[in-house]
Amino acid sequence: MRASDFAARTVTAVVAATALACPTFGQASKSPLTRVLEAEISRFPARGGIYVKHLKTGEEAGVRADEAFNTFSVIKLAILTRAYNLADQKKLDLNDRVEIRRADVRDGSGIFQFHDYGLKPTLRDVLTEMVITSDNTATDIMVDKVGGFDKLNQWTAAAGFPNFQMLRHGWEWRQKLMVIADPRFAGLSAEQIVGLMYVMQNNALFSRYQDLFTGARAGLVDVVRSAAFHRSYNQARDKYLSDDSNYWLGTMTAREVGRLLEAIETNTIASKESCAEIRAILLRQQAGTRRIPHFLSVPVGHKTGDGPPNIANDVGIVYAHSGPIVISFVTANNTGPYAELEDRMGRVAQMIVDYFDGPSN
Repeated sequence: MRASDFAARTVTAVVAATALACPTFGQASKSPLTRVLEAEISRFPARGGIYVKHLKTGEEAGVRADEAFNTFSVIKLAILTRAYNLADQKKLDLNDRVEIRRADVRDGSGIFQFHDYGLKPTLRDVLTEMVITSDNTATDIMVDKVGGFDKLNQWTAAAGFPNFQMLRHGWEWRQKLMVIADPRFAGLSAEQIVGLMYVMQNNALFSRYQDLFTGARAGLVDVVRSAAFHRSYNQARDKYLSDDSNYWLGTMTAREVGRLLEAIETNTIASKESCAEIRAILLRQQAGTRRIPHFLSVPVGHKTGDGPPNIANDVGIVYAHSGPIVISFVTANNTGPYAELEDRMGRVAQMIVDYFDGPSN
């Protein structure tokens, strides 16, 4: 392992401070990197976890690496990998095209929602947008293409990642929060929930959904526009999205996501050609620039998962000079500025790379 004088001094200082503050049994068995990560994660304005592995040296470390966290869009990494695995088996043709209709569109992140209906991208295009812009429309299209999330979960478990599971569609957990505020939102379709989310966001895209809210349903539009509904929805979001898996999009541990990333880098989860395409997509990431890549000057292929203001995740492969490093950040219960949480991830990622590569200039 190549560690800089700077990193060594940092490790020594952190170890000494930790030993004085928390003289617990077994403390001496922790690696220097683990102690550094414990100290840094404790400074997050959130409950945080991390898993790190240098794929060349094999050194690994983690904090809360085996605790369950809400995936948010990190689950898209499982969908991406499964799609390429099916393509290898000739059960899915990524050159096939799919027409995007209003019923397919989802609110939130992504670009397909802003295009005219009838767009016909290839499945490879859909997968790319699902990752690099975290497109929610693309996600639900691809979940169906890989057989639904029950079959997706069966595959992740069989592949050795039983704790990396998709629990529900994004529109479904939005609906669960809406029902807490008003039971009349139960039983609505995905298309209707998306339209109402545009109302909540004061988004002009609602004009495309107005015909769904006539007659008895017209009053739902006024409900979601009200300040009282916004308060109730936000309170439910803040209460449940970190701590109650009944309201999670998916569940994961930092270690299992890290092991999946390692399998992608080592071409063991799909064919060499498919893993190369997966890595290329991850390297084109457009989101999360304030997280793992923020302070780095080396390439990073990664996938974010956002649940503002509570949750910010980022998992990826850092192509350091000393070799690829897997880093998985997971968080919950954020109490500070979202930007601060993101920046702290970036600083810790920089510290990790400096630890292995030597100090950056």
